[in-house]
Amino acid sequence: MSVRDVLAAALMLVGVATALLAAVGLLRMPDVFTRMSATSKASTLVKMCVFLAIAIAFDDLGVATRALAAVAFVFLTAPLAAHAIGRAAFALGVPLFPGTKVNEMPRPETDASTDPDP
Repeated sequence: MSVRDVLAAALMLVGVATALLAAVGLLRMPDVFTRMSATSKASTLVKMCVFLAIAIAFDDLGVATRALAAVAFVFLTAPLAAHAIGRAAFALGVPLFPGTKVNEMPRPETDASTDPDP
């Protein structure tokens, strides 16, 4: 085994371990907002590790370019998607965990004419 193979295997192992921790976080977190936080951050790291492992293992410029483009795409879109899902859940009135200490975003009034997300 070459150093390249060992590095690719290590990145894959880190990705799989992070995915396992994200799955545990999904099961253990109390509400949709903390679950979303745990899974969105971990999935970004998992995808980064897997794509970089693929780029290293194949040793081809085309594969490496596509893998790095995929990493950049995930880094740009995953936080935006998580934010949109969180805002939608909050606007729909999904309850927070009862132990939540600070909520800096006020709940919208029950009036149907006010839109919490213009």
